[in-house]
Amino acid sequence: MRLTVYQVDAFVADGLQGNPAGVCITNAPLNSDIMQRIASDVGLSETAFLALDSMQLRWFTPKVEVNLCGHGTLATAHLLHELRLLTSQDMTFHTLSGELNASIGQHGISLIFPAAELIACQQLDARLLEYLGIAINDVVYSAMFGAKQLIVLADEQQVLRLSPNFSGLASLVGRGVVVTAKSQHPQFDIVSRYFAPWVGVNEDPVTGSAHCALAVYWCDVFAKPILHAWQASPQGGAVTMALHDNHQVQLVGQARTITQAQFEAL
Repeated sequence: MRLTVYQVDAFVADGLQGNPAGVCITNAPLNSDIMQRIASDVGLSETAFLALDSMQLRWFTPKVEVNLCGHGTLATAHLLHELRLLTSQDMTFHTLSGELNASIGQHGISLIFPAAELIACQQLDARLLEYLGIAINDVVYSAMFGAKQLIVLADEQQVLRLSPNFSGLASLVGRGVVVTAKSQHPQFDIVSRYFAPWVGVNEDPVTGSAHCALAVYWCDVFAKPILHAWQASPQGGAVTMALHDNHQVQLVGQARTITQAQFEAL
């Protein structure tokens, strides 16, 4: 059986390339081993697999399956709309993180995700900071959200200058690290970068799921319900995020289809 995998760039904006995701849509679910092999062959940070009969959505990095992937979800919703596979502008995906809702709107694709629970860190691993290239005195706040870590720095330039030692990071126990600060850019409120060498993604271009934690922290700091975020990877991406009272985060972004390729499902 030959499968079509599309490359869709998610969270794009003027001058920002966004995060490329693979998207494979089939009528029925694929075997997990097939999905993992295809994701490894595609080689993007995540490939999304959607089964239309159940609206089951799963995401795989080149190495492992992940529980939540914002840009892969945005890319899937975009492709469903572009290929006219659904008649409604609203859609619900069944995932390892529960039901996720997406809708096509005038200003982009809107995703509703569960807000992350932040657990403040009492002490940061000195080796983690060393491998990230961060001085302890520059850290304003740090927290865990699930197996991932949030580190807030005092200045945008400190985030932009980071050049991590990825092999050093991979030698530690971890899942992902998002480093963030207030932005000095007139179009954005905050800036971030996300590093995940533990799952084969040294620096993720744009990480929707990380913004479920960023929204919780920054909406409280700014005392604003809606913020504009810039993920300052080499590709760069833009995410509008809103924190809702029902412990949910709304992420809004744009996407565009780039190319497609055929893969054998053996």
